[in-house]
Amino acid sequence: MKYTSLGRTGLKVSRLCLGTMNFGPTTEEKEAFRIMDAALDAGVNFFDTANVYGGTPHRGWTEEIIGRWFAQGGGRREKVVLATKVYGGMGDAEKDQNGGAGLSAYKIRRHLEDSLRRLGTDHIELYQMHHIDRNVSWDELWNAFEIAQHQGKIGYVGSSNFAGRDLVKAQYEAKAGGRLGLVSEQHKYSLLCRLPELEVLPAAEELGIGVIPWSPLDGGVLGGNLNPQPGSRTAKQAERVEKLRPQLEKFSKLCKELGESEATIALAWTLANPAVTAPIIGPRTLEQFEESLRVVEVELTSDTLQAIDEIFPGPGGEAPRAYAW
Repeated sequence: MKYTSLGRTGLKVSRLCLGTMNFGPTTEEKEAFRIMDAALDAGVNFFDTANVYGGTPHRGWTEEIIGRWFAQGGGRREKVVLATKVYGGMGDAEKDQNGGAGLSAYKIRRHLEDSLRRLGTDHIELYQMHHIDRNVSWDELWNAFEIAQHQGKIGYVGSSNFAGRDLVKAQYEAKAGGRLGLVSEQHKYSLLCRLPELEVLPAAEELGIGVIPWSPLDGGVLGGNLNPQPGSRTAKQAERVEKLRPQLEKFSKLCKELGESEATIALAWTLANPAVTAPIIGPRTLEQFEESLRVVEVELTSDTLQAIDEIFPGPGGEAPRAYAW
């Protein structure tokens, strides 16, 4: 495994981040344990989850599974750089005015305590805002996170699904208060979703914020299965594959010429971007996890990157030169 710094911090994380969203609803607990053990054995020390993972009506399920895995001991908790998130509603919003989606000092305090309880730990290395809430002042948010940091309950603060302007605003307000600010931004980024190259990735790189791409295989569409079965859980995937078939077939041909799987090349492409810290892999099985490990050894040449650009054109560069002079 290879490692890098998380943003501009001294914290070292693996170049692959283990996403756990499937644990519970799709991947049973026993298999989830096997995957997490295999991750540590392979040197993957960066685990990502969220308080809402598990789905309705069992939000928090995934954190509970991770907590029971930690409880087995063997240094599991000590070896993991743990990341979770706050924003989504965890209760009945109709009965609890603060139970819906959003951010506040009240919510951060309560939801952090609940996550710590479910995870069976007294601290979280990276606590992330799952979405921007522009109705809440940064004074309120940074004060709430600072209290949690002083209590030793969180190490660093990250964001997810922030626009470029949100990253800049967050860092401006943090610096004004003498704070470190955001160290990471978890963002949707893949060969089929390259809009972040306009603003988010350049802003993050300039601000020293490490980008953690989620859905780097775009829900499995870039995984190489050109014939998913309609009517299954991949029905939407099948529709997208059919719509994108000409591009995906060209991509598959290129990957065969390179002697690598489509998933490996798609993940390696995200890693080739200097703004990226680690893409999130979300395996449902141990076999899927093991197949993902190959990516950190793959180096894409400039010719290969150019060929990929021809198949999946990006926005044309950074803003504003992508659309103006």
